[in-house]
Amino acid sequence: MNPSLIAALVVAALGSWLFPASGFAQESQPPTLHVGVLPESFAIDGVLNEPAWDMAEPTDAFRQTDPTEGAAPNGRTVVRVLADPKAMVIGIVCEDSEPARIVSFSVRRDAALDSEDHVRVVLGPFLDGRSGYVFAVNPSGARYDGLINPGGESANPDWDGIWEAKTARNATGWSAEIWIPMQTLSFKPDLREWHFNVQRRVQRLLETDRWAFPARQYQVTQTSRAGLLAGLPDFSQGLGLSVRPAVTTGGGLPAPSAPLDGEFQPSLDVTQRLGSNVLASLTVNTDFAETEVDTRRTNLTRFPLFFPEKRTFFLEGADIFSFGLGLGQDVIPFFSRRVGLVNGIEVPTIAGGKINGQVANTNIGALLIGTNDKAGVVSDRALMAVGRVKQNIWKESWIGAVVTTGDPLGRGGSWLAGGDFTYGTSRFRGDKNLRIGVWGLATERPDLGRDSTAHGFMIDYPNDQWDIALTYKRIGRDFDPSLGFVPRRAVRRYNFQANNRTRLSHGPLLQLFHQFQPSVVTDLSGRWESYLIFTAPINWRFRSGERFEVNLNPTGERLVAPFEVARGVVIQPGSYTWRRYRLEVGTAQKRRLYTQLAWWFGGFYNGDLDQILWTGAWNPTPLLTVELTGERDIGRLPSGRFRQTLVGTRLRVNISPDLSLASYVQYDTDSKSIGTNTRLRWTFLPVADLFIVYNHNIRSLLDRWQLDSNQLVVKLQYAWRQ
Repeated sequence: MNPSLIAALVVAALGSWLFPASGFAQESQPPTLHVGVLPESFAIDGVLNEPAWDMAEPTDAFRQTDPTEGAAPNGRTVVRVLADPKAMVIGIVCEDSEPARIVSFSVRRDAALDSEDHVRVVLGPFLDGRSGYVFAVNPSGARYDGLINPGGESANPDWDGIWEAKTARNATGWSAEIWIPMQTLSFKPDLREWHFNVQRRVQRLLETDRWAFPARQYQVTQTSRAGLLAGLPDFSQGLGLSVRPAVTTGGGLPAPSAPLDGEFQPSLDVTQRLGSNVLASLTVNTDFAETEVDTRRTNLTRFPLFFPEKRTFFLEGADIFSFGLGLGQDVIPFFSRRVGLVNGIEVPTIAGGKINGQVANTNIGALLIGTNDKAGVVSDRALMAVGRVKQNIWKESWIGAVVTTGDPLGRGGSWLAGGDFTYGTSRFRGDKNLRIGVWGLATERPDLGRDSTAHGFMIDYPNDQWDIALTYKRIGRDFDPSLGFVPRRAVRRYNFQANNRTRLSHGPLLQLFHQFQPSVVTDLSGRWESYLIFTAPINWRFRSGERFEVNLNPTGERLVAPFEVARGVVIQPGSYTWRRYRLEVGTAQKRRLYTQLAWWFGGFYNGDLDQILWTGAWNPTPLLTVELTGERDIGRLPSGRFRQTLVGTRLRVNISPDLSLASYVQYDTDSKSIGTNTRLRWTFLPVADLFIVYNHNIRSLLDRWQLDSNQLVVKLQYAWRQ
């Protein structure tokens, strides 16, 4: 019987057992907040004492999402919004009975803020229930922003927009003013209402309060379950033109015996709004000197690791270019890190253009970019293009297609094409989330065989008490898209998960998680190649914020070729089964010193393996943050023993949200090298940045530490907006 049919029958049976038929819950109406008039002269200082705030409509109708769903908050939160044709200002007052105990460590831009007091604002400028923006700020003024991923279950935090926020503290709590210019946003013209939501976190109480739809099974990023911001003016973006020239200069030693290498490189980024809802971008002589380095990781598998995109040019419109439901990191048809990077080495980007946005109910994205060759890198000049279209249908669903052409190595005749359909609803059985997605892809290149397709489906029930999903993927033997990421081919992948969350109203324990996540990988003939049964019989969250977890994971691998797991340690072909265990403890993230320690132990192929992983952060003052990571792997196999160590330390000096210095030091015994990346970012104007980046690498050669490479880069950029 077809695997897809079997999977569908299994899900149907589970659904009828777990979710018996019931009447639909009455649909509640979304709350509405009307905007006030933003005066011409207005100072953003975090204090809501201007007369315009008194004239604006307030709302304080927040309810708890956690820890007691639907309960009244312990502190009042009041929100007002002002707007004129060019900008929007959101004012939030957060009352707190114990302001001295407010948890706020970060000051820097793009801090995650999940473990601190903060407010999070969601805007849905297309009123489509599928897309939007997130803006967040903590009491110290640290700012976070992101693009909402399709469906709203999460957000992409790597997107950066031009906006400003100021905060102030007082005897009754803290307040914030968030200024968002319309040139930063894409929005549907002629709308006088946007989706809008606000969420507040009180970290010491582990309390989350939300304005619209505070039910736990909804994420605040689900704009389909947001309120409405009404009475919006006729927004204007002026000419909609942004010209951002930049100059990068610097130099260093690229290799121990190489001469000093210097550079002076001008670059240019231009964006033009084609109406309020479509953005056209042009980049010339593109430079990514300010991008943070990747975090080193150990790899004890046979397959390549995934590293996320961090470059600004590719992040704009990333929500439109995303494809399919449930693909994860197994199949990514367009992986932008394939452009301008060959085997992790940057190659020159000559020029590129991009269009992304929404026309009526159709999302469009197109990218054309050319790269040059580089000495010492196996590549040639290349011209690459990507096209993506998604048509919104019904309330929360879409259907789409993707096409790519070109190859980063210059190989001719390369293309990919595919389609996807996702049915989504947050009203299944009245008030539950349900998503069903199917997708298919085909690729071609002269060196590929005939089995160059991939397809799959996912059925997902992502709710608070039960989070259940079933995923199936078939990846052809010759499916190797030039602009994609596919770590494992010639397989069928089956993934299932059934996670339960139980909350306790009394006692030291707050939440109990029970997780069951089996996965099986077979070859195309159905013979198993890998399996992993992840279970968490104990996963406890304490009312104090501490956590404790125990895992049991039966695992299997069938090797058809020798596998070098570590230098000089080779595992021979054969079938291997073993069990691994994990003990993990973590202190409450509300504490100035936070740490998490995990110990994996048990079998590993025909031997055993111990892995000790440690992460931590120390926040002695808002000015200073020290982040620590470490991993120690000790393997004992018949073919040999190995020890691997990886440590990293990041020191952040957070002078203000607009001026920060971060120094990241990494060391691993595999490469026997120490690398440092020191990065200063000064946003001296909302539209202007200065970056100073210094990289220094040393390596142990013949028991002596020697310089491997270094580089000092200075980049200045300014955006002229009209």
